[in-house]
Amino acid sequence: MNAPLPAVDERTMANAIRALAMDAVQAANSGHPGMPMGMADVAAVLFNRFVTLDPAAPDWPNRDRFVLSAGHGSMLLYAIHHLLGYDDMGMDQIRAFRQLGSRTAGHPEYGHAKGIEMTTGPLGQGIATAVGMALAERLAHARFPDLVGHWTWVIAGDGCLMEGVSHEAIDLAGHLGLGRLVVLWDDNRITIDGDTDLATSTDQMARFAAAGWHVQSCDGHDPAGIAAALAAAQEDPRPSLIACRTVIGFGAPNKQGGHDVHGAPLGAAEIAAARAHLGWPHAPFEIPEPVHDAWRRIAQRGAKARADWQARLDAHPGAAAFRALAARDPAPLVVAMAAHKAWLLADRPKVATRKASEMALEVVNGALPFTIGGSADLTGSNLTRSKGQRSVAPGDFSGSYIHYGVREHGMAAAMNGIALHGMFRPYGGTFLAFADYARPAIRLAALMGVPTVFVMTHDSIGLGEDGPTHQPVEILASLRAIPNLTVLRPCDAVETAEAWEIAMATADRPVLLALSRQNLPVLRDGADANLTSRGAYVLRDAGDRQVTLIATGSEVEIAMAAAALLETEGIAAAVVSAPCFELFAAQPPDYRAVVLGDAPRVGIEAAIRQGWDGLLRHTDGFVGMTGFGASAPAPDLYRHFGITAEAVATKAKSLI
Repeated sequence: MNAPLPAVDERTMANAIRALAMDAVQAANSGHPGMPMGMADVAAVLFNRFVTLDPAAPDWPNRDRFVLSAGHGSMLLYAIHHLLGYDDMGMDQIRAFRQLGSRTAGHPEYGHAKGIEMTTGPLGQGIATAVGMALAERLAHARFPDLVGHWTWVIAGDGCLMEGVSHEAIDLAGHLGLGRLVVLWDDNRITIDGDTDLATSTDQMARFAAAGWHVQSCDGHDPAGIAAALAAAQEDPRPSLIACRTVIGFGAPNKQGGHDVHGAPLGAAEIAAARAHLGWPHAPFEIPEPVHDAWRRIAQRGAKARADWQARLDAHPGAAAFRALAARDPAPLVVAMAAHKAWLLADRPKVATRKASEMALEVVNGALPFTIGGSADLTGSNLTRSKGQRSVAPGDFSGSYIHYGVREHGMAAAMNGIALHGMFRPYGGTFLAFADYARPAIRLAALMGVPTVFVMTHDSIGLGEDGPTHQPVEILASLRAIPNLTVLRPCDAVETAEAWEIAMATADRPVLLALSRQNLPVLRDGADANLTSRGAYVLRDAGDRQVTLIATGSEVEIAMAAAALLETEGIAAAVVSAPCFELFAAQPPDYRAVVLGDAPRVGIEAAIRQGWDGLLRHTDGFVGMTGFGASAPAPDLYRHFGITAEAVATKAKSLI
């Protein structure tokens, strides 16, 4: 197997991807060789002629972003990174594909290896998140046109385009005219079950065109045709879709073109046949140096581009402002929010926590230049827009407020993309009941550790007349079940201000704020320390307590009233406000013990009890919901479902 290698053209560069993909999947006895082999020619042309990045500086702000939306084809990405010379993607990692502790997980995982722009695997997430990256590029370009101007490239498959989130994403991208976004569709017409015509007849090119995209098609195995399509995409001011007609598993002579090659090793015999068919006479995991050199010239080109950009930055009059924006430092918020909390304690406004959030956002957006707000067509209800925030619009990206439309999933994914881009901190709102529409992107943000802020208002039966479809009785429990997600349900304006402090200071996970529609009094008497950051704290001390009332959000007011009722009967009741279960769980055991005490406990929340086990024992009580809500004014609903001060007092007395 020492025959001389033909000239290192793009087909040979592509065959290196194919060889590594089939060898790694075979060694793991697990994985998806079909897509990497089918899209290898497209990837080789894309990187060889168009993509600009520097493996030695994977976080360079003006690098091109490449998103493998079809994340099951992860070996395409790992092979490219190995060939480009990323220093953490040696052949040992390729050999360890899908093995415990390797950087080469079954699907690309953000943070596991350099250059992986996002976690992909759930189909549709990649293309939708890439829309956010492309939007962030335009936002940054509007502020620093001489320093930001890169492309966002996406490889997506049939499954990505079938997922509903793709519709939300492409509609938003087309409306805004995100012209530096190019999606390369792996048009192989194969799904796991068989040919795509089993389940879809959609004319995807017509769909994208209807959304305002530039659309083209090409032979995905013709380098000249691929290059021509990519060049045309760069010349058009619209986002671009290129339908790359490919053969899944290209190069495997007996298996290519069928669904069986999608997600299973080729087998030793077929791999040997593929090597012969492709003219690749090299041993498994062996890449000849000339091929390495061809790929590393791409990295060298990127290194020069980065060095040139760095020189421009160093000489730029706005360099300090650019670096400050990229740093996303929340420190300026501390003093401003302290003044705001002092005013709240003095004025003691009785407002819904959604309104308190709007008030806090005036402070946040005034102190921090890197925030980007928005809402899924509920701005007037979520109260996510500050005075002076201008709307982002087609052709004008100088504003800081995005109208996402009725696209909760698309909004959440796009916000993840904005956060991943690295220049801005996005927040966006909808009703808490509609968190389920955004959940896949919320989960992915938590999995990646991305600091996206989700603002969810109308958080309980307290929203009233809109009824059970809008009353999220089970949603808090389901969100609290997501690892690495901080869920904050503040009880008043002070806790809401502190929640925003926490959100802006959190860099390694998403934060979700659950906010009320109904007005709530200020319950705090001091704000020297951010007590919300402890997760739970004693709001009303009772000395030698006989019972502990634990509540969140709008129900803390009810707990305080219940404690006052119990006091008239000579019963000492402490009240604990618990705005964040996750932060409380992270506190030292001695602090938790002091807050919770040894006395019987009653949990109070206008939601189901599930998820309260970290605060309540099996002998403790709970006042809340056991099923869905109803349509009626909020006070009537609280009385109807027995979430009242009187009911809490009765429950407490039954436990003493």
